[in-house]
Amino acid sequence: MFRLLLALSALSLQAQNIDAILETIKADQAWTLDQQISICQIPAPPFKEAARGKEYARRLAAHGLVDIRTDTEGNVISRWPGSKAPKPLIVFSAHLDTVFPEGMDVSVKRDGARLKGLGMGDDCRGLATVLSVAKAFQKHNATFNGTILFVATVGEEGQGDLRGVRHLFTKELKGQVDAFISVDGTGTSLTSRGVGSNRYLVTYKGRGGHSYGAFGMPNPAHAMGRAIARIADIQVPASPKTTFNIGRVEGGTSVNSVPISVSMEVDMRSESAAELATLDERMRAAFQHGVDAEKQRWPNSKAPLDLEIKVMGLRPAGAQPDSLPIVEKAIAAAKRARITLFATRAGSTDSNIPISLGIPAITIGGGGGAQGAHSIDEWYEDTPDSYKGPQWAALILEALTAPPN
Repeated sequence: MFRLLLALSALSLQAQNIDAILETIKADQAWTLDQQISICQIPAPPFKEAARGKEYARRLAAHGLVDIRTDTEGNVISRWPGSKAPKPLIVFSAHLDTVFPEGMDVSVKRDGARLKGLGMGDDCRGLATVLSVAKAFQKHNATFNGTILFVATVGEEGQGDLRGVRHLFTKELKGQVDAFISVDGTGTSLTSRGVGSNRYLVTYKGRGGHSYGAFGMPNPAHAMGRAIARIADIQVPASPKTTFNIGRVEGGTSVNSVPISVSMEVDMRSESAAELATLDERMRAAFQHGVDAEKQRWPNSKAPLDLEIKVMGLRPAGAQPDSLPIVEKAIAAAKRARITLFATRAGSTDSNIPISLGIPAITIGGGGGAQGAHSIDEWYEDTPDSYKGPQWAALILEALTAPPN
C-alpha cells in the first residue's frame, strides 16, 4: 500500500508539474513571438547558418540547456539537464536555415495583425517554439525519465537536402536516438510520413553553331524538348501520391544559335520508396530518349550530343502507421492541449531521415497562422491560441519520457 501511495504521489506531482509548464507557456506567448521576430532578423541563408546558430546556442544556454556544442555540419546540439535516465533518448528540434540567398532584407515588418519577414513561419516559429518549451522547463525544474536533446539543424531546406539531420543520424548520434520530434512551420499539423524526393539537374550538350549555316546537326534544345514531351506523358499512381515536375529550364546563347548546352531541373516525389524508384527509372529512360530520338533525326551528322545527370537532392521516403506509439502519443497530447487533428499527413521534413531508418519520428506545427512560405511575401499572424503549439510539444515530450505503466 505504501508503495502504491508513493507511485500515485509521484504521478500527481508529475501532472501538477506539466500543468504548471503549460500555464507558463501560455503566459509567455508574447515572449515567444519576440523570440521568433529577433531570430528571424539574423540571416541564415543556405549553407551559411552559422550566425543564427551561434545566437541560438546562446539562448539555449540562457534557458538551462547544458553540454551545448556545434557539430561539424553546423547543427547546434544541447541537453536538457533534468534527466533521470539515459534512455529513451529524444531529439527535439527545429531548423535554422531559410531558402533565401545571402544579402536579402531579413527585417520583420508589421502589416496590421500580420508580421512579414523571410522565414517567419518556416522555421522561425519552430525555433521559437523550442525556446518556449525550454524556458518553461527551466522555470519549473522539469525532470524526465529519459534524455532530451534540444537541437537546431542546418540544411533542411532545398539544396541543403536534409544535410543537418542526415549528419545527426548517420554520424553524430548514429544508433543512439530512440525518437525524433521536429517543429517545422505554423499551425497544428501532424506529419508522420515522409515524402521522398529525387532532384536532378539534367543537361544536354552539343557542338553548337549557326542556326542557318549549321542546320542539320543534333540540337540539345530539341533533345531536351523530346525528353520533356516523353516525361509529360508518364502516368503515376494517385495513391500513394506520386508526382513529377520540371521546375526550371535554361541554356542557349541567342535566337539564331544552335545551343551548346541546355538544362532542366527535375523534381520527383512520392510517399512510397518503391514508387519513387519506379518513377526515377522511367524518368531516366525519358532523359535518354531525348538523346536517342534527336540523333535518329539527324543520322548523317557527326556532331556530338551528350547527356549529363547531376544529383541535386535525394530525400528518402518513409511511412509509419498511425498505430505507432509516437503517433498515438502525439494525437493524445493534441487532445489534451485542445487541438483538433483531422488526420496525420505526409510531408518533406527533417523527419524523413529517421523515418527512413526505422526510428520513430514526427513533425508538428508550432502554432499560429502563416502564408507565403518560401516567398518574399511570407507572413505570420500570432493567433489567440498560438501558445498551443509549444504546449503540444511539451506534452509530447512528457508522454515519450513517462515511466511505463
